[in-house]
Amino acid sequence: MSRDYLGRLASPVETAEIKKNERNMATEGPAVRRVQVADHPRLLKLKEMFNSKFGSVPKFYVRAPGRVNIIGEHIDYCGYSVLPMAVEQDMLIAVEPVKTHVLQLANTNPLYPDFSTSANNIQIDKTKPLWHNYFLCGFKGIQEHFGLSDLTGMNCLVDGNIPPSSGLSSSSALVCCAGLVTLTVLGMNLSKVELAEICTKSEHYIGTEGGGMDQSISFLAEEGTAKLIEFSPLRATDVKLPSGAVFVIANSCVEMNKAATSHFNIRVMECRLAAKLLAKHKCLPWEEVLRLEEVQAKLEVSLEEMLLITEGTLHSEPYSPEEICRCLGISLQELKTQILSPNTQDVLTFKLYQRAKHVYSEAARVLQFKKICEEAPDNTVQLLGELMNQSHMSCRDMYECSCPELDQLVDICRKFGAQGSRLTGAGWGGCTVSIVPADKLSSFLANVHEAYYQRSNRSLVPEKQSLFATKPGGGALVFLEA
Repeated sequence: MSRDYLGRLASPVETAEIKKNERNMATEGPAVRRVQVADHPRLLKLKEMFNSKFGSVPKFYVRAPGRVNIIGEHIDYCGYSVLPMAVEQDMLIAVEPVKTHVLQLANTNPLYPDFSTSANNIQIDKTKPLWHNYFLCGFKGIQEHFGLSDLTGMNCLVDGNIPPSSGLSSSSALVCCAGLVTLTVLGMNLSKVELAEICTKSEHYIGTEGGGMDQSISFLAEEGTAKLIEFSPLRATDVKLPSGAVFVIANSCVEMNKAATSHFNIRVMECRLAAKLLAKHKCLPWEEVLRLEEVQAKLEVSLEEMLLITEGTLHSEPYSPEEICRCLGISLQELKTQILSPNTQDVLTFKLYQRAKHVYSEAARVLQFKKICEEAPDNTVQLLGELMNQSHMSCRDMYECSCPELDQLVDICRKFGAQGSRLTGAGWGGCTVSIVPADKLSSFLANVHEAYYQRSNRSLVPEKQSLFATKPGGGALVFLEA
């Protein structure tokens, strides 16, 4: 008999439904739709721009959505479940396979220059997270999955309307889109789960040690429902959001590129080191442990107990590399070459206690959020809002991934009617997500727009002034012209 996400024994009916959903995800590929391009202004405009650029017409189009993570920040790469939904904004690529072995990439945004390279000699520069490198990640991931060495070329025109470096996963959407483009050109099939796992691994080519949430929701999203995304094995469960509330995204207008800074990878390494020290303290085989979830699984204890173990094991003062080496009984050279990633080898201090406390408490909040959505008490919106507020506080104080602008925006959102508001995405900039009672939406939007965007002296680029209500959108798919 199966257990649900809280460890409760599921009924036979529930078990059958869980297994059916997992079978569908494990076997079904992204949808393919035939459309009249003339009936879709964005597709038509992209087709015309493609013709102008390449002197031919696309054979097909691929879209992959961005996402907003409602709750569960910085815990996917620690092995824990997250709760995102796809947004309407997406990456859209027009594609024409060609007989040469040249990959020609162009972008409708003039800020992103054209790029071309041999399809059989993909080089990804980790030191420069240029836009085309994200496409190359998806392309290379599919190429290596099938062990192919003689790939056909293609002409691609990319059109994205996800604000860049905003925490809405524009980079991963491009990786996923490119992976599905490559798969379609090859005429091969993979399930949504396989595509998500390949694209998660392939985004590491750019140097970002992410955990898989962004790629998973881009492929596994369904219209009208958020998803609880679980890992090892990858699976997604519907989460019905309350009908009396709206989720609103607000862009702080502070950009943060995960691949261009070391903040993100330092947090990944701090969590890895915390997991190893906790495992060593509990006499577990710490050398094998990479993620905080593995420590909990091996000890077979609750998240609440893991918080107590963290309190009793790790100290709140930062750890030096030398102290970590003493705790683990290894040399500095072994720490740098066997545990740390290349861009974290020169870090002088690691905050292990704070990072582990955030991860275990945030993992518990995700499960509480899903439980409240299922039980739907009268004060559902208030309870969910409280969890979101706690999440932001933990991100700000324990994980230190907020920034003054995000904190100000969160305060403004709460002041004008949000029951809860928090940063979403990696942080250090990007967007907030707020839960707002539906009857307060229009006054909320007007007041937040005036208080954050109009009253400030920031020179804000108009398209970055993203403030919009969103609802769960669908996942990646292929369009063929009817």
